Amino acid sequence: MQWGFRSRPRLRSEELEQVADWNLPQHLGIIMDGNGRWAKRRGLPRMAGHHAGMNAMKEAIRACDDCGISCVTLYAFSTENWKRPENEVEYLMKLPDQFFRSEMDELVQRGVRLKFIGETHRLPTYTQETVRLSLERTAHNTGMIVTFALNYGGRRDIVEATKRLLQDVEQGLLSVDDIDESAIAARLSTRELVDPDLIIRTSGELRLSNFLVWQSAYSELWFTDTLWPDFTKSDLLAALHAFHHRKRRFGDVK
Repeated sequence: MQWGFRSRPRLRSEELEQVADWNLPQHLGIIMDGNGRWAKRRGLPRMAGHHAGMNAMKEAIRACDDCGISCVTLYAFSTENWKRPENEVEYLMKLPDQFFRSEMDELVQRGVRLKFIGETHRLPTYTQETVRLSLERTAHNTGMIVTFALNYGGRRDIVEATKRLLQDVEQGLLSVDDIDESAIAARLSTRELVDPDLIIRTSGELRLSNFLVWQSAYSELWFTDTLWPDFTKSDLLAALHAFHHRKRRFGDVK
């Protein structure tokens, strides 16, 4: 079903020139929250909110790429989202196919490389196939990395990393004394990525909700009351501008 939401204007050249002088995050994480409330306020089914949220995600990816951000991680479906009504979960599981069918050509043209974190092997077969084809289609791209956290939980990520550590110790590949922060980070699902510099959360909620729990230890956080389907390039620029003025000391006093 289509609800006919309009595409939003791209970043203008003068906006891009302004952003070029900013200190931008190398890795941006986004918790895309508020689709259901957006739909409820308009008397629409929750699925309409998720469809609108998908359109907002398209524009956010384009804007991030235009700005020159190297890596974006999007919280698409958490391990806790299975608690939602069955018909909503089923719709959410079909959204990746809908998104990539309509956007894959542009993603490839832009050189975007797709990644997925989370227990994707527990997703429905048709969703797993979409993930496989998306990875295959963009495997050799060298542009912005867009990672979808799909059936992802930050605590589960740490648990799985711990299991890998124990297996390596049992096999004699690692000693207990070798276990440090870098050893854990090297076994997380994000081991190929730098930690997020900035995390954006929409909808007015002020928490991470199990998103990149380990990796966000020193992330800057930016919250907005804007519901995700209403999130525009102006909101993104506001977040990037705020990040530009943050002083990141990482425990130092400089």
